Amino acid sequence: MIGSESEIRLGFFVALFVLFAAWEAASPRRRRTLTRRIRWVSNLGLTAINSLLPPLIVPIAAVGAALAARENGAGLFNRVEAPQWLAFAGSVVALDFIVYLQHRMFHAVPVLWRLHRVHHSDVDLDVSSGVRFHFAEILISLGIKIAAILLLGPPATAVLVFEIVLNGTSLFNHANLRLPLRVDRVLRWFLVTPDMHRVHHSVVWKESNSNFGFNLPWWDRLCGTYTAQPEAGHEGMRIGLEAFRSERDQRIGRLLWQPFRRAAALRSMLAGPRSGPGETEGQEK
Repeated sequence: MIGSESEIRLGFFVALFVLFAAWEAASPRRRRTLTRRIRWVSNLGLTAINSLLPPLIVPIAAVGAALAARENGAGLFNRVEAPQWLAFAGSVVALDFIVYLQHRMFHAVPVLWRLHRVHHSDVDLDVSSGVRFHFAEILISLGIKIAAILLLGPPATAVLVFEIVLNGTSLFNHANLRLPLRVDRVLRWFLVTPDMHRVHHSVVWKESNSNFGFNLPWWDRLCGTYTAQPEAGHEGMRIGLEAFRSERDQRIGRLLWQPFRRAAALRSMLAGPRSGPGETEGQEK
């Protein structure tokens, strides 16, 4: 099951990545500020590391945790009798809400923000940004996900579907796609759209601390963290973090080391979730 899970997820990832990459090339929402070659080498390099390293450190994946929970009768849905459709749907929705809360936590806790800012330091957004995460953040996220699965006891199929959907929507809502405004206005009631999530990558602090959802858009609306549009507009908004705007900062070696950099500018970044991670800081010397 776990072997087939990896193959299924990889197949969906490659297909969706190619689809959204072609779509954004044909109909881009914004102009790039940095050549795609530099960013894609780094972003996809992080993806390769995240695909290889976590399985060597954490011996069980999300679907494996669901199978283990079922075998041991652990978790809510393994202890409470519920229709299969309810266990499936309830699990997918609950896991999505947990990802939303986790995302807010990575912004609120300074040591976690140091890891998560690798994702936010991308100066452009495109499909590759959806997989730009530090491997330490991936490991922590996997630990949180496994703990949630053991408590929830979801069906293994629900976990697999959730993982595929989450990866797919991350590629979609980071992509530099131009959707008709009328379509976006309707779609964002049911799915996080590129225009909705792009606000979250603004250098403006109050905008970057909104729109935390990756898949379902309801949590931001219900929890008061929804921002409809950036103040500067989607073509005029500035994306990324002011302390990491150089071409050198976008190279994979700097991204891997970024959470551990100790310059004075980055000490202010450590307090970023309180003082504003998107506000202007001095460039590291």
